[in-house]
Amino acid sequence: MIPREVVEEIVYRADIVDTIGSYVTLKRAGSNYGGLCPFHSEKTPSFTVFPATRSFYCFGCGAGGDVITFIKRVENLDYPSALEFLAERVGITIPQDRANERGELLNRKRIYEMNLEAAKFFRNCLFDPKLGQEGMQYLKSRQLSGATIKRFGLGVAPNSFGMLTDYMHSKGYSDEELIKGFLCGKSQKTGKSYDYFRGRVIFPIIDVSGNIIAFGGRVLDDTKPKYLNSSDTPGFKKSRNLFALNYAKDACSESLILCEGYMDVIALHAAGFSNAVATLGTAITSEQARIMAKYTKKVIISYDSDEAGQRAANRAMKLLEEVGLEVRVLKMNGAKDPDEYIKKFGSERFRQLLGQSKTGFEYKLENVLAKHDISIPQEKIKASEQLCDIIAGVTSSVEREVYIARVAESLSLTAEVIKNDVERRRSKEIRAQRRKESRDAMNSAKNYGDRINLDSAKNVAAASAEEAILGLLLIYEEHRTAVEKGKVDVCADDFFTAFGRRVFEEIMALQSTEKGFDFSLLDEKFNSDEIGRITRYKIGRHELRENGIDVLTSSVETLKKEKQRMSEKSGDDPFATIKRRQQNAADRKNKK
Repeated sequence: MIPREVVEEIVYRADIVDTIGSYVTLKRAGSNYGGLCPFHSEKTPSFTVFPATRSFYCFGCGAGGDVITFIKRVENLDYPSALEFLAERVGITIPQDRANERGELLNRKRIYEMNLEAAKFFRNCLFDPKLGQEGMQYLKSRQLSGATIKRFGLGVAPNSFGMLTDYMHSKGYSDEELIKGFLCGKSQKTGKSYDYFRGRVIFPIIDVSGNIIAFGGRVLDDTKPKYLNSSDTPGFKKSRNLFALNYAKDACSESLILCEGYMDVIALHAAGFSNAVATLGTAITSEQARIMAKYTKKVIISYDSDEAGQRAANRAMKLLEEVGLEVRVLKMNGAKDPDEYIKKFGSERFRQLLGQSKTGFEYKLENVLAKHDISIPQEKIKASEQLCDIIAGVTSSVEREVYIARVAESLSLTAEVIKNDVERRRSKEIRAQRRKESRDAMNSAKNYGDRINLDSAKNVAAASAEEAILGLLLIYEEHRTAVEKGKVDVCADDFFTAFGRRVFEEIMALQSTEKGFDFSLLDEKFNSDEIGRITRYKIGRHELRENGIDVLTSSVETLKKEKQRMSEKSGDDPFATIKRRQQNAADRKNKK
């Protein structure tokens, strides 16, 4: 829907190295740039940016594409929103298209405007003497000052089925928009819309650009669920956002404090610890870990001290360490969470506690020793087994040596005994990993487990021929022209896989336009995972020396032979294919 010349100008101005470099630390590697992939956890860089082709590709997870694809992935945006994001970045104004004028697209900007209006409604309700009395009493009981309430934009949702919906209607928002924005639902019985948040204190979730992207709500009584959070919307993905990062990003150069809930974070900010953040009603995700790694080098986990909190802390440690962060854990005695600790002992004691935070290994060691009475031989053996399992998962040999000595001292055993057990476990894990890699390699060769091109495993030779054809067409104008003019006899019906057929059709459809093929325009037709696969076809051909017309014709012949063989095997009518080919040839002739 956005004019092609505008898309081309955006891609031209949005230098891919500069754009990706604002999210990923890139280092030059010859004519390209490399870094740690922002889309999966890794310690050895497998992410490459190719300035010559204005593309990127991760050889670890398969993410790839151009600058538009990157923004779609990293900012969780659809195609029009990604273009808007880049256009704003490079100072280009996108003309309003007809779909937007009809209100058919609920884009990111519209979501943010709608959420801002809803936040104003919730805030006004909180400060209304009648509507907000119960909510204000709750916030005051949590010892929140008026300044803190305003700073975080807190509000209240009245215990009404339609007050917010009616208000939003008066501001010009439709039920469809409110449902997509997760502000209202629709009754299956009556078909009427109703407010999603009712009888709750409201916590607006604000991104680092200052946009209200979602809401969390806490009940004012004992009903369940205690907390209710926005589901994912066109402008929000909970696995890729953190509560209060909009404030914490300016105060976390030394460390971030990771909490479990909204109130813990707000209490810490009110007490002067403005580097606190929280996940959004779910366990920490790898995306959130990578986000934190963009802003700091150290994370202090401050979860509840109960068993569930300990399990959550162990998961968080693993994900945070995978992205290269230094991880420490708070041990709070006499309080279940940071909010309660500060209320009991004050902010200065909490500051001292931060300085006493333990390394991830010390935290795990203390937890294991607390569960077992090591004066009993059988319990000591169990403790040793658990600790050896923990050490075996550490990649650094220096760290392993340090931890082995620490465990040996704690259990009154020799370091040699602990080391032998650790190495035995590591050898077992390495063998298992190699077996898995071998299975994965075999499956990959057979295209098993391919979630993008589902038909590829049915005929590996045909799928490989398709990849070669598509790679050549993606790169070379002369090959596209040869196909377009019928010099190379291949059409969509020759393709064996549905995905390959789609890609071919889109390439040739763009080729037939006045301005010809442009890779960036594929972003509108394919999702990010599919663009990653298409990029792999392109890069795979770039790495080969022989990419001439003879390679294209040979690949086409192979594809046709395999298609014919499969047709004969399945008993398909061979004349149907001939008729389609004749019709395609006639269509090409008419176009000329």
